[in-house]
Amino acid sequence: MSARVEFFFDLSSPWTCLAFHNLPGVLERTGATALYRPILVGGVFNAVNPAVYAAREQADNRRLQHSWKVLQDWARLAGVPMNFPSQWHPAKSIAAMRFCCALEEDQAALLRFAAAVFVSYFDRQENLDDPGVLAAVADAEGLDGAGLAAAAHSDPVKARLRANTDELIARGGYGSPTIFVDGDDMYFGNDQLPLVEAALKGIPR
Repeated sequence: MSARVEFFFDLSSPWTCLAFHNLPGVLERTGATALYRPILVGGVFNAVNPAVYAAREQADNRRLQHSWKVLQDWARLAGVPMNFPSQWHPAKSIAAMRFCCALEEDQAALLRFAAAVFVSYFDRQENLDDPGVLAAVADAEGLDGAGLAAAAHSDPVKARLRANTDELIARGGYGSPTIFVDGDDMYFGNDQLPLVEAALKGIPR
């Protein structure tokens, strides 16, 4: 049976870190399975959501400032360390997401790597855009860090990341995480996971 949930994600997003942590509970309670799809969120923003960049430049943006407080509230509720923002924010994530694309066919390995990178970036405040850091994280998870670093520079992996990102844009996505249920029922962000669960349970709208 094909996965009912598609989880399009970029490792640089703290809200994605939370959703990544919380989604397995939704899957367990509903009996659904998920397919994890790496994207480059900067490519999405450039194409369809450039207002994100403008908001970041507004030092007195009340909504943005309050979002940091809400982020920490969610992190405490989920039991997820969130030492964020760090000196690397906003991080370039192209290296990390190419590592993920190199692992996409092995979903179990992808999940191990992604979980470990979230800890690296959002807990230990390591550089998400440093291939050496990423390779070390992969090695610690029993993966081939050097092999992944080499694969990340290959044309097929680069093309896969572009294709995943373009697919998300074409399907209406505008950021990370974007979650689809049964192909075309789209949700966005950690906050909408209760709606994802309701959709999976077939609760009438």
